[in-house]
Amino acid sequence: MKPTDEDLVTAYVEGCDEAAFRCLVERHQERVYGYLRGMVGNSAADDLFQETFIRVCRALRRDRGSYVRRDQFAAWVLRIARNAALDHLRARKKWHEVPHTDDTDYWDTLPCNFSPVDAQLELRQQAEILDTCIAKLSPEQREVLLLRHESELTFREIAELTDCSINTAIGRMRYGLLNLRSLINNHFHENEKETAASACVR
Repeated sequence: MKPTDEDLVTAYVEGCDEAAFRCLVERHQERVYGYLRGMVGNSAADDLFQETFIRVCRALRRDRGSYVRRDQFAAWVLRIARNAALDHLRARKKWHEVPHTDDTDYWDTLPCNFSPVDAQLELRQQAEILDTCIAKLSPEQREVLLLRHESELTFREIAELTDCSINTAIGRMRYGLLNLRSLINNHFHENEKETAASACVR
């Protein structure tokens, strides 16, 4: 049986077990990195990922009481990652303050009308287009999308993390997806116009 997050935290805090901490990092690195990459972009995500787990390490060593909720390690780490991201964005003056049950995943309803040619290339192009469009969303909508899709939090957890109601979190998700669909459709529309214009020039 795999050790729980709580088991690993205990092993690290009480036994100075560095392997336990590495296991925690490896277990949660995808959701934390995915969230940070969407919030601050690839160039800053690596540094903030390291900063997040440095803060986690310091917090656990300084005061284990800072992490008090059993089975909530992922949410606690994401709160630290969010604070690191907001610090970075505020420093760059690109963040507007976010005003301080239902687990339906709407992400899969996004349109995916690419014609497959080379599977790897198509997947990479899809990811690039999606990242570009997500970056154009409002900070509030972008964050909820990332927390739901990349970090796999429930809407209740998202509401707690971002200090808003569950209905507000769900609303931001829905409006974010509507806007994301529009941005994706506009992207394809612009590409079609550029292709048509190039054909006319020839």
